Amino acid sequence: MKNGIYTLANDYVYNQLVALLNSIEVNVGKSMPVCVIAYDDRVDKVRAEVAKRDNVTLLEDPALFAPWEDLSRKVWQAHPTAFKIWQEKGIEGVYRIGMNRRYCAFDREAPFERFAYFDADVLVLNNLAEIFQALDKHEFVVYDFQYKDLSHIYNIQSSKLLEVFPQNRLESEIFCAGFYAGRKGIFTSEKLNTVVSSLAAGEAEILYMSAPNQSVLNYMIMRSHIPVYNLALELPKNKSTGCSVTSSHFELRDNVLYDRGNQLTYLHYIGVSTKLFNRICDGENLDCPYRDIFLHYRYLHEPENRPQFTGKPKPYNPPPSLGTRVLRKLGLSR
Repeated sequence: MKNGIYTLANDYVYNQLVALLNSIEVNVGKSMPVCVIAYDDRVDKVRAEVAKRDNVTLLEDPALFAPWEDLSRKVWQAHPTAFKIWQEKGIEGVYRIGMNRRYCAFDREAPFERFAYFDADVLVLNNLAEIFQALDKHEFVVYDFQYKDLSHIYNIQSSKLLEVFPQNRLESEIFCAGFYAGRKGIFTSEKLNTVVSSLAAGEAEILYMSAPNQSVLNYMIMRSHIPVYNLALELPKNKSTGCSVTSSHFELRDNVLYDRGNQLTYLHYIGVSTKLFNRICDGENLDCPYRDIFLHYRYLHEPENRPQFTGKPKPYNPPPSLGTRVLRKLGLSR
């Protein structure tokens, strides 16, 4: 198949996955193939949901995952402290290694020639024509403003960072791994060998341990000298849109969001925990940015099951009480 969409999921993110799949169905179309990559073995609910949809498949191929999981182990074995720190926190092996299964989209045996990848905590709100048109000319396409914040991509405390990548590249090539588009086969064995050997030679210390898959993917792209085409930088300023749930100014029209009159390509609920989504779907009246549009897509095909709320939603992280604030001010509480 030529074009397709990937995501990564297990049963824990089931509610988010359903919302994502429904948003793709409405705004991209039922003819667009979608492949759900199994994060781990907990996919009973995911498997049942996929079976309802003719255009969606579930990828559970250990042979396809294995070389990319092995790559992840080699990458982090080169890091001076990662395994020790993770082990002290009770984590065996690579932290959240299932996230790294997403790399199999680049494998020569992967289902799609060209693809858009979205995390499960995303709503797709446009037809993606602009994304796949960009892939006609570019190997790797992103659309976000992560370049404004380096601290969640690399270890900015590392003195080696600017030795590895010059400032101008760090200011223009980094991206959020919640969405990207690419082609399979862009990582040759030679490029991957260079990635591993460069990390082993001392560059691993620049990786950001709290978001291992995002940091590594950025490093893989940059170390392989694969040009990053970022629509947020390339589009005229009056045409580009935001994508993050942290932006509060988006306008809702007909179950689609607009930024200064321009239709969003996607909305990423970055920083919003899966636990919050699950509690809302269980009927708790908790506040969440752009909650209504999430619930619309989550319950698109089962409106009778949509939670009905009354009254003002409770803040998910309520502010501390007056008593707690006083104790903190006096240094008697943490």
